[in-house]
Amino acid sequence: MSTTMTIRIEDEVKERLDRLAESTNRSRSYLAAEAIRAFVETNEWQVAEIRQAITEADAGDFASDKDVAALARKWKVNAP
Repeated sequence: MSTTMTIRIEDEVKERLDRLAESTNRSRSYLAAEAIRAFVETNEWQVAEIRQAITEADAGDFASDKDVAALARKWKVNAP
């Protein structure tokens, strides 16, 4: 199922979208919908990860100094 939505974009972005649609043989609508879908997926993931990290932090679930040092050695980074 899909729905129609009206958005405002800058003229330059519309022109770029037109060129991209032509060069990829896709419609502007398809490209815009794909861009919005990817944006929503990325941001949903990021918000979920942040919420999970806050829950862990509130529970005091932190890496120990030993764990951080081991990870720094693994990546050959000087950890203070």
